[in-house]
Amino acid sequence: MSRIGFIGYGIMGQPMAENLLAAGHSLVLSKHYKVPPANLLGKNTTVCKTPKEVAEASDFIITMVPDTPQAEEVLLGEQGVIHGLSSGKTVIDMSSICPIATKDIAKEIKQGGAEFLDAPVSGGEVGAKAGSLTIMVGGSQSAFDNALPLFEIMGTNITLVGDNSAGQTCKVANQIIVALNIEAVSEALLFASKAGANPAKVREALMGGFASSKVLEVHGERMVKGAFNPGFKIKLHQKDLNLALNGARSLNISLPNTATAQELYNSCSAQGGDEWDHSAMIKALESMANHSIRN
Repeated sequence: MSRIGFIGYGIMGQPMAENLLAAGHSLVLSKHYKVPPANLLGKNTTVCKTPKEVAEASDFIITMVPDTPQAEEVLLGEQGVIHGLSSGKTVIDMSSICPIATKDIAKEIKQGGAEFLDAPVSGGEVGAKAGSLTIMVGGSQSAFDNALPLFEIMGTNITLVGDNSAGQTCKVANQIIVALNIEAVSEALLFASKAGANPAKVREALMGGFASSKVLEVHGERMVKGAFNPGFKIKLHQKDLNLALNGARSLNISLPNTATAQELYNSCSAQGGDEWDHSAMIKALESMANHSIRN
């Protein structure tokens, strides 16, 4: 069993760490970024003050933080992971951050003698708890093979996409698809409800046809019930779509529907919805229509 440093204990990170513990691994946690929750503390857990100390005490170091600045600070900062690395260690950033920044982080980590994998995930809180996440990995084949037993505890669809930053690029593509699917389901249920149909029954009927999708199944139900406590927060999806739109500008391509989805999330934020689940995009469309599907 491995000693695994784990930094980041949010909606996704906490159940991922719990699954690693349940599989028999030892965890090394840090109080530097976020105080570890009580249910991660036990006989197979060590708590350090800094990410540097976590790296010194671990074989693998996993980070699961909200955005690029936090990843850079935890990995490369004054007391960052990079200062506790040595040959044979592997750093795995499972956050969703900028692909360009990821290339720079990977270069610095590898100059310190360690391996680096970017391995963002998809599947939300449900997938994190069930250990059924999709994991999109960028890095070398050897580092991927070495980390695969850990990935298999946290996920079921695990793909080495390419070199460092390919995992993050894949995650941005994933977030484009998810946002546009949420928009499509929102528009469809709003249309059906305004036309006088029962949106719950419409969703049930569509689940048996070609329009069926995971978003219709999970987020369609959230929309019908108004259950917008976050599995994945709007503000985090906004961050991911910003990565997509900024990347599109640098590549000289147009992502018009991604931009529309971002504007709908901006409308939710203006309503105080930064912390809502991203399925609450429907509330922006409902506001424009002056109609709620839950009336």
